[in-house]
Amino acid sequence: MQINNLKINKFKQLVSSPFIRNVGWLGGAELFNRVFRLATTVTLARTFSPEDYGLVAVIYTVIDFANVFTLRGGIGAKIIQAHEQDVKTICDTAYWLNWILCSSLFIIQCTAAFFIKTWSGNSKLCLPLCVVAFMYLMMPVYSIHSALIERENRLKITAICNATQSLFSNIITVTLAILGMGVWSIVWAIVLTTPIWIIINWRNHSWRPPKYFHLKRWQEVVNFGRNMLALELLNKLRMNLDYLAIVNFLGIEALGIYYFAFNAGLGISMNIINTFMSALFPYICAVRTNYTEFKQRYFSSLQKIALVVVPLILAQSLLAPLYVPIIFGQKWIPAIPILITICLSVLPRTFAWTASLLLNAIDKTHIRLYVDIAFTLVFAVAIVIAVKWGIFWVAAAVLVSHLLVLPPFIVWTHRYTFNKRLHFENNSIY
Repeated sequence: MQINNLKINKFKQLVSSPFIRNVGWLGGAELFNRVFRLATTVTLARTFSPEDYGLVAVIYTVIDFANVFTLRGGIGAKIIQAHEQDVKTICDTAYWLNWILCSSLFIIQCTAAFFIKTWSGNSKLCLPLCVVAFMYLMMPVYSIHSALIERENRLKITAICNATQSLFSNIITVTLAILGMGVWSIVWAIVLTTPIWIIINWRNHSWRPPKYFHLKRWQEVVNFGRNMLALELLNKLRMNLDYLAIVNFLGIEALGIYYFAFNAGLGISMNIINTFMSALFPYICAVRTNYTEFKQRYFSSLQKIALVVVPLILAQSLLAPLYVPIIFGQKWIPAIPILITICLSVLPRTFAWTASLLLNAIDKTHIRLYVDIAFTLVFAVAIVIAVKWGIFWVAAAVLVSHLLVLPPFIVWTHRYTFNKRLHFENNSIY
């Protein structure tokens, strides 16, 4: 009886953890998203040609790179990490910085669309890229609210945003795809559902934009975001370097097959992993001045992540030959070996991501930057060599480069962070 009571108490402590609650909300939203996203993925797989997928890949590549320059990751992380007495000043400054960055990006992407049209030789890209750029003009309106909500560990709100946007985005995408709108089904879904974030975040946080323009302590925000910007750029370069190599050497249809495999494989698993990572960073930052609690929270969270991610990735890889032709159609059978290889690369990515968040939490973003520079060089060389033999070997190069570089980085980061000789007295770190 006593043993049963201990188990019940332990279970209650587990489910009452802020990390588990936040993962629960985000995971529920992601499950909701997956249900609707599955219908969307099947619809696109059966209505899109490899060329359509190739065009979507180019649009998402441009959006990915542009999003880096909004400094959402750096500015948002700074707000989450800031001391309580500094939060208002940093939020006010970050608001105006967001407007400067996002307005500039809108202009730059619209200008770049014409150059991309010339470079790709495809006239179908220019106007969609200009229209989708309007999303940047909406980001400053809600991004500070969103960061503050994360700082307060109220990721239930973030989950509601994700689920609501997902519902409407998938409805719009499927409807327009069935009507034969092609790439425009993706573009309009992005633009028309972004205001959902504005409405929900404003209703759930009391912060309001400053009435007067000022950039107090902007250096502090920019200096923190500078390393994050470089890291995000390197990350996006790695995530899109294989796309760029394939479209240049093998053509837009080969890119379409590869992008389908990448999206159907990596896209599903990475969305679930992102759920854990979104909850992990504010969870460990909340105790970053307490060595014992900081270490305990990190490793207990890491264990929970592993228990979900490892079986998920292995199951997805092993079952791919069964579910791909049934769900997506026979025409995507050639993409199965690529999908499996890309899926397996998620395992080292996941634990490297947790190690990176650990370094962010202790203000050691420069270490991540050095490692990412080296990793990107290895990755680029592998892709350039592999692309000569086709898209499967590009996927193999992605997997091998991750296995060579990331595990040593993970082990070293854990040893560096939790070496007690580096810490102050009284269990206070950094």
